[in-house]
Amino acid sequence: MIYEKSCGAIVHRRFHGNIQILLIKHINSGHWSFPKGHVEENETETETARREIKEETAIDVIIDPTFRETVTYSPRRDTLKVVVYFLAKARNVNFSPQEDEISEIKWVDISYATRLLTYENDKTIVAKAKNIIKKNY
Repeated sequence: MIYEKSCGAIVHRRFHGNIQILLIKHINSGHWSFPKGHVEENETETETARREIKEETAIDVIIDPTFRETVTYSPRRDTLKVVVYFLAKARNVNFSPQEDEISEIKWVDISYATRLLTYENDKTIVAKAKNIIKKNY
């Protein structure tokens, strides 16, 4: 069995009083999700999340490590993947997609995000994140 680990975040901002989150559309699969990527040697989970968000979107973030949700799935036979998601507050809002991986990036109202997200696991994480963001940000 091959084990893989990725980290990312639900990147959020306030826009005209509304909570928006950042969604990315992957070139290869065409699915909508959150920025994330593989852990590199000697990186912490939060370091990986911050680096991957910056690489994929050009957005700097402040990671909230108190929100930590995991998703486990099998992307291929004999492979088990764990993805760790945090909350992250955007420090800047202008994005630039990583051309070889990301076909589209959008800021969307958090209530609308579940209509775009491809996977049920992601929709569940957004529901949990929404309550925390409303309460703490």
